[in-house]
Amino acid sequence: MIRPVEKKDAPSICGIYNYYVNNTVVTFEEASVDMSEMERRIRNITETHPWYVLEEEGQVLAYAYASPWRVKSAYRFSTELTVYVDRNSHGRGFGSTLYAYLIEEMEKRGMHCLYGVIALPNEPSSRLHEKFGFKKCGHFNQVGYKMERWIDVGYWEKVRANV
Repeated sequence: MIRPVEKKDAPSICGIYNYYVNNTVVTFEEASVDMSEMERRIRNITETHPWYVLEEEGQVLAYAYASPWRVKSAYRFSTELTVYVDRNSHGRGFGSTLYAYLIEEMEKRGMHCLYGVIALPNEPSSRLHEKFGFKKCGHFNQVGYKMERWIDVGYWEKVRANV
């Protein structure tokens, strides 16, 4: 089931996200996020953009949200998308299902450009974006340093035609 995020989801979201914070370079965050900080992030995002969770048997197994691309008003039709899947739920299609839902929602809301920002290398995330018609549009070399190494970042975009 996909539904809008609720405050009660913060502990589950922290559990999903903090695994990536502490064990991977897919996020440039370097310290675990506590529940009050996650609640603040949820509140800030959902003031203007959607945040969804995918749950099965009452357990949140993935989440995805859109956030402003930039703050200046001319960017209002562009948005960055984010998706995270519980580390024990990979390969079950949850990321694709949730991302498809979020993309459709953002298109309904009139978004013209959708962006994915990916720490590289990350073949699963690159494939996910390309599956939904995103194309790589930028590459920044060694912009982050985490876990004793430099990390590149790639940008993928999906631009709606004739809108």
